[in-house]
Amino acid sequence: MKLVTTKRIKKRFENLPNRIQNQARENYKIWKKDMENPSLHFKKINVRSIYSIRVSLGYRALGAKKMTP
Repeated sequence: MKLVTTKRIKKRFENLPNRIQNQARENYKIWKKDMENPSLHFKKINVRSIYSIRVSLGYRALGAKKMTP
């Protein structure tokens, strides 16, 4: 999988507390190396290819797998 962001997502990310931004960056590094690392709690949450990944106890990131035609 590849991470793609939008201007809206980047703006919202910038508004997060610094500690959460840093944790998200660290978790992204882990995810790039091992998507199945148990510390990330990376999982598919519905049939539309929506995924969830833990950033911290109070924060999660959501993503969608881009469908190819």
